[in-house]
Amino acid sequence: VFGWTSLDRPSARRITRQAVLWLATGAGASRAQAKRIRLVTAAQSLPRNLLGDPTRLKQALLNYANNAIKFTEAGTVTLRATIAEDIADSVLLRFEVNDEGIGIAADKVDKLFTAFEQADNSITRKYGGTGLGLAITRKLAQLMGGDAGVASTLGVGSTFWFTARLKKGPSVPDQHATAAATGSAIEILHRDCRGRRILLAEDEPVNREVTIDLLNDSGLVVETAEDGVQAVNLAERNTYDLILMDMQMPNMDGLEATRRIRLQPNGAKLPIVAMTANAFVEDRARCMAAGMNDFITKPVNPQTLFEVLVRWLTRHDT
Repeated sequence: VFGWTSLDRPSARRITRQAVLWLATGAGASRAQAKRIRLVTAAQSLPRNLLGDPTRLKQALLNYANNAIKFTEAGTVTLRATIAEDIADSVLLRFEVNDEGIGIAADKVDKLFTAFEQADNSITRKYGGTGLGLAITRKLAQLMGGDAGVASTLGVGSTFWFTARLKKGPSVPDQHATAAATGSAIEILHRDCRGRRILLAEDEPVNREVTIDLLNDSGLVVETAEDGVQAVNLAERNTYDLILMDMQMPNMDGLEATRRIRLQPNGAKLPIVAMTANAFVEDRARCMAAGMNDFITKPVNPQTLFEVLVRWLTRHDT
């Protein structure tokens, strides 16, 4: 559980603002949506040459986010990333997860990060345990050269935080730095597909924000629809090179929206790519039966997204 990839090894990966937003989106988005809790992400602009282990960062964020959502009955959970320290060869990032939940009494806080300890047994019986997850988060943070803690007010909410030190890699030009993080697909988008119009149909605000950032970074022009009805109307009025279509949306889901777009004069050959948290074979089959061309699972992996965009945008050119 506590293994750590040394940042001096080639397996360390670049960490960008978009990568942080993507990691945060994966940290409890589906649970927040199920409880109708608003999940908000905010990441400060980061140096482009940071190296780290996204798997460990995501594990720590997931531990915090799951707890925040568990102890919040209504309101907002905010995931935030900022620079705590910037020196010559590394950056100390601070990650915070703020909730509007039950809060923690001051005399209970010290127990929280001790393995298998709970702040209050009555709370444990109602909501479930948290001790091991918090202990793991602190251990992960310490292995990444940081630490973990919490500030909380009983009845108001809590802010759990951890820090992680990321090394600075070699300085490279901006476009090549992005390409190094995500492979050659983004270079192809920049070179061959810049300015192409994408319609993103996605009702969840956090997923929409992250995907917009990724698409803008690739040089594409993106417009958005918040449900299937809007997607159908926009596709009828405008010309797009590709549609990214969420399967589950209010008012009209992505499957029905795709069927209706296929009946439009310009809709028969338009590439439509499903985006869904459901990765089962039957879900893929339903997408294909509705007339979709491809399938991406959420949370969206930037590399996968760029590869799918290249596949259909370049094919659409021919």
